Amino acid sequence: MQDLDVDVAIIGAGSAGLSARRAAQKSGARALLIDSGPLGTTCARVGCMPSKLLIAAAEAAKAVHGAPVFGVHPPGPARIDGREVMARVQRERDRFVSFVLDDCRELQEAGHLVSGTARVIAPDALTIDGATRVNFRSLVIATGSSPIVPHAYRELSDLVVTTDGIFESPDLPPSLLVVGTGVIGLELGQAFHRLGVRTTLLGRRGVLGPLNDPAVRAAARTVLAHELDLHNDHTLESIERGGDGVIARFKTPDSGATREGTWSRVLLASGRRPRTAHLGLEQFGVTFADDGTPSNLDPKTLRAGQTNFFFAGDVAGIRPLLHEAADEGHIAGTNAALYPNVTEHPRRAELSVVFTDPNLAVIGGGFKASPASTHAHGEIDWARQGRARVIAKNRGLARVYARRSDRVLTGAEMAGPHAEHLAHLVAWVVQQQLTVEAALALPFYHPVLEEGLRTALRDLQHNLS
Repeated sequence: MQDLDVDVAIIGAGSAGLSARRAAQKSGARALLIDSGPLGTTCARVGCMPSKLLIAAAEAAKAVHGAPVFGVHPPGPARIDGREVMARVQRERDRFVSFVLDDCRELQEAGHLVSGTARVIAPDALTIDGATRVNFRSLVIATGSSPIVPHAYRELSDLVVTTDGIFESPDLPPSLLVVGTGVIGLELGQAFHRLGVRTTLLGRRGVLGPLNDPAVRAAARTVLAHELDLHNDHTLESIERGGDGVIARFKTPDSGATREGTWSRVLLASGRRPRTAHLGLEQFGVTFADDGTPSNLDPKTLRAGQTNFFFAGDVAGIRPLLHEAADEGHIAGTNAALYPNVTEHPRRAELSVVFTDPNLAVIGGGFKASPASTHAHGEIDWARQGRARVIAKNRGLARVYARRSDRVLTGAEMAGPHAEHLAHLVAWVVQQQLTVEAALALPFYHPVLEEGLRTALRDLQHNLS
C-alpha cells in the first residue's frame, strides 16, 4: 500500500473543499484533496447555475405572455421548444462546469487532488480505495449532500427524477409532479410551469421556501398559488404507476377531500442529506443527528467535538449555500492547518434568496431571530409601491426587523419584485449593524423599488417609537 504524508487531508473537491485547500495552503500547510467524483461542484453541475438557466428561459416565456398588460401584443402565441430550452441549459451548464474542471485538472497534475473513495481508519489516517494510505494531522470533511428519496417514491425509480438528474433531460416533460416546496421545488416548479409543463407542487407543514414570518409567507403563498397548482401542506395517500406515468392521491387541510391526478414524471425536491456514510467517522469521536449532520460541530470553528476533524459546506448542515460553503471551507481549512490552535471566525450576515417570481428572501435569520418581545417590524405592501406598479410586479410583502433596545436592524423577510437585490442591501446594513435612522439617512433615488425598502424602514421607525 502506498503511503502519503500531509498536514491536512480534505475529502471532497466541491466549493467548500476547494476553498479549504486554498486556505490550508495559504496557512503554510501541505494539503491533499480527495474526491470520488464527479468533479465540477454541486452548484455548477446540478444546482445554482443550471436552475438559473432554466429560470431565465421561463422568464423569457413569461415576458411574452405578459406583454399585453403593457399594450404590447406579440404577433402570435409563444412557441416553446423544449429541446432548445434544455440544450441551452446543458450547453451553458457544461461551460460553467468546464471552468471548475480546468482548475481540478491543474490540481491533479500538481499532485494536490487524488481521485478515489476515502475511508477514515484512524484519527490521523485514511485510505483511498483501499490502495493508498494518507497520514494527516487534521482532516476536513467537505463531501456535500445527496437528494433525499422518500420511501413512497423508491419503487418508481424510472419515473422519478431528483434535482441531480433533472437537467439531463433532453426535452421538457408533458407534466410534472414536484414533491417539495422548499427553495428548489418552488424555483423549478414555477420555471417548468411557465415553460408550458403542467405542474403540481406538493409540500408539507406549510413550508414555502425559507420564509417563517406568517404575514410574508401568507402573502407569498397567495401570489404563487394564483399562478401555480400549489399545495404546501399535503398528505400523500398513494402513488403508483398509471396513465402516462404516475397516479397520485393526496389530501390538503383546506379541502379535506382526496385529490387524484396523473403526471408523466415526478421531480423530488424534498431536501438533501449530508454524504457521510461509509467514511467511518463515528468511531473517532464524531456524532451525528438524525438528519445526518454532525451534532457535535462547533459552528464558530467548524471543529467536531474535541477531534481533529472539521466540516465545511452542505455536509456541515449550517447554511447550505455556495457562498457559505466557500466561507466555511476557508474557516475549516485555516483551522485545520493551524490545529491545535483553533480560533473562532466571524461570519457574514445570513442571506438566502429564492429566484421565484416574486423573489423570496430571508436576511439575518429573519423572523425567527427577531421575536416580538424584543423586536419591532416595519413592512411594505408591494401592491401600492410606485415602481412596482410601473413594471406590473406589484405583488407581495416585505418586513424588516430591529431591536427595540438599540434600534439596530437585525434582518428581514421578503416576497416581492427583484428582492434578490433588495436583500443584499438589507444584508449589508445588517452586517454593518446600522440603526434604522442610519439606514434612512442613506440615499434613495426616485422612482425605484428601493423606495419600498425606505417605506418599510419608516414604518419600522414609527413602530419602534
